[in-house]
Amino acid sequence: MKTIGVLTSGGDSPGMNAAVRAVVRFGVRNSLRIIGIQRGYCGLIDGAFKEMHFPDVAGIMERGGTILRTSRCGEFYTKEGRAKAAEQLKAAGIDGLVVIGGEGSFTGAKFLHEEHGIPIVGIPGTIDNDISQTDMCVGVDTCLNTVVDAIQNLKDTATSHERAFIVEVMGRSSGYIALCAALATGSEAAIVPEVPIDWDKLASRLLEERKRGKINCIIVVAEGAGGAFHVAKNLQDRIGYETRVTILGHIQRGGSPTAFDRILATRMGAEAVKALLEGKSCHMMALQFGKIVPVPMEQVLKEKKTLDMTLYQLAHLLS
Repeated sequence: MKTIGVLTSGGDSPGMNAAVRAVVRFGVRNSLRIIGIQRGYCGLIDGAFKEMHFPDVAGIMERGGTILRTSRCGEFYTKEGRAKAAEQLKAAGIDGLVVIGGEGSFTGAKFLHEEHGIPIVGIPGTIDNDISQTDMCVGVDTCLNTVVDAIQNLKDTATSHERAFIVEVMGRSSGYIALCAALATGSEAAIVPEVPIDWDKLASRLLEERKRGKINCIIVVAEGAGGAFHVAKNLQDRIGYETRVTILGHIQRGGSPTAFDRILATRMGAEAVKALLEGKSCHMMALQFGKIVPVPMEQVLKEKKTLDMTLYQLAHLLS
């Protein structure tokens, strides 16, 4: 193993730059050539390659997004597209690949490995925290802090006007962000894709809390659970007081990474390079019980990460 490529794919998440920095610097320290691949799999197919050295990653750890840029590449999900990518890798002398991304990115990486024998190691970078086998993904902690700050600000207005605020956060198939944000802010409810909602029961609980003297109300909803306007439509008439909708959108993906995300990304980046040097061929770096360990990609993609229902019950009990 003499040359390693690194790319970021899919949705960006805070901490990706710290992972890229770790791959470059740990790789160079181990006498490797490190090739940065721009625009994810699209750049892989197009041969958008640049050799990276220490100065190329100076000062990027504190930046959100990804300096390598990212994209979603439909062509890569065809055998012909992956064949082009493999040809580009071989022509550039790239012996192994570090892929920083989520489930879709890892699926493509697994196909590339199986069809063309390219050694690949993945780093989970997604704010949804929906990748199995790892306790946390890069970017989750920063996203949650952004959401919590926004909800705390909304609480001031909700109290001043005695309204219900419905806050929509990201999470198409996972309610992790919504649940943890609701728990961290003492919100009245977390509405998530994994749990069906009894609207009458929820409305009755909100009205009981109103009678007890609580004059503000915050409901956090994952986009995959129907979205904020769907929730407002179902609750407005049932609770009998004003609701306001706030959609946080892509602001959740940006911002300077927290210390946790910088450290997690750095550890995973270094361990990814080490795994390739040790001959790992199709693995993902995972955080398990405080340690970074390699897990076979097949196992990661075969299992679905489920929502921790004890957290859901706790959030409901304490609201």
